[in-house]
Amino acid sequence: MPRITSHGGAMEVTGSCHLLDCGGQKILLDCGMHQGGDAVRRLNKEKFGFKPVRIDAVILSHAHLDHSGLLPRLVRAGFKGPIYCTAATRNLLAIMLEDAANIYFRDLEEINKRRKRKGQREEKAQYAWRDVVRALEQCRPLEYDLWHELDGDIRVKMEDAGHILGSAVVNLDLPADEYGKAHQLVYSGDLGNADTVMLRRPAVPEHADTVLMESTYGNRDHRSLRDTLIELQEIIDRAEDEDGCVLMPAFAVGRTQELLFHLGVMYHQGHLQGWRVYLDSPMAIEVTRVYDQWFDAMAKQDQQVLDHYDARSLEQFLPILTLTPSVEESMQINRLKNRVIVIAGSGMCTGGRIHHHFKHRIWRENTHIVFAGFQARNTPGRRLVDGARTLRMFGDDFAVKAQVHTLGGFSAHASRSDLLAWAASIGGHPKFRLVHGEPEALEVMRDTLAENDLPVTIARAGETVDLE
Repeated sequence: MPRITSHGGAMEVTGSCHLLDCGGQKILLDCGMHQGGDAVRRLNKEKFGFKPVRIDAVILSHAHLDHSGLLPRLVRAGFKGPIYCTAATRNLLAIMLEDAANIYFRDLEEINKRRKRKGQREEKAQYAWRDVVRALEQCRPLEYDLWHELDGDIRVKMEDAGHILGSAVVNLDLPADEYGKAHQLVYSGDLGNADTVMLRRPAVPEHADTVLMESTYGNRDHRSLRDTLIELQEIIDRAEDEDGCVLMPAFAVGRTQELLFHLGVMYHQGHLQGWRVYLDSPMAIEVTRVYDQWFDAMAKQDQQVLDHYDARSLEQFLPILTLTPSVEESMQINRLKNRVIVIAGSGMCTGGRIHHHFKHRIWRENTHIVFAGFQARNTPGRRLVDGARTLRMFGDDFAVKAQVHTLGGFSAHASRSDLLAWAASIGGHPKFRLVHGEPEALEVMRDTLAENDLPVTIARAGETVDLE
């Protein structure tokens, strides 16, 4: 009988990692790292609840680090099997893992310098560059909507999840067990927001016996996209009236590209006169160019918008956009006093160039900080959203005088209503097992599904269940 164990992404929204054991085949669904804190401490805390050398394959739902970030560690610990994902995910993964490794090795070098000065033993790296390379070499791209044969008579089909470029709903057709019963397992990965631009709506599997379903927003709906865009324009107008600027901490994959699209629409509607937009993230710049390469994978209506303005890239669509890949170009932005919109990482303010812009502007009352994405617990972004009056950066405390805004309609995750509609549309009367959500969101989604006569449980870390 197949069984599944959640080693991460259970009662939490990061670190997704679920182990399927079917007829002796051990398959990991995602291999993500936890978010929050510096990279070195984060990796030192990560522990596998299984032996990586015994894992036969990994199926990756998408490229976000909370679903993929431990792949180099897995390889370092002896995993040699295939990593199945979509082709677009493979392209993004190369950027994501390289950027994460650069940050990790840089931070580790700084820590070891301090330890050596104190006469302390150096900390060893949890993985090496060659492990990043090997992880990418082990990727096996799969096309959407086609069944692919794996070992052990297991079949997999990836369907578009609409979350970020290349994201997938994973369908697994498991062979008959000793009782002669086959089983169809669906892993939602992260499901996209129905209002998200550029991407298609999440596909609904035709049949499932068990659904491992994310519930990030299981307890609430998003604000409408129309109202969100009105609010964004109002924030920009207020910043203009106050002779100020707008800072947007944004995830390099997905959120940045969505923001650029909406700013492009505003520009062509006659707004943003005299404003300048800076994309100040080397990784986000690379990812945006990958998105441009996958133009045909966009939702048709958004392709038509860009076509109308003879734009085949987001950079062409937003003429007031400046890309600042170098440190020197990034530093120049802080010499500008007003009518500046800066999009920079990281999305939860755990590091990256957004900290340098905070250093120069967070203590100014005419600075507007706009959060357009989920802020996990114990991250600087969450503390700002919750009203923190100071933020510690670069070994010092900075007063938070900036005006902080949260835009609810830009989430890349399905809302409560979207999740319920998706779940209700799956054929086969499946059992649901909820993952990737904070406790309150999971409990509300569990109760709502149960009220609709859908069998449901909440996954807990380390708990194993049989797929009956």
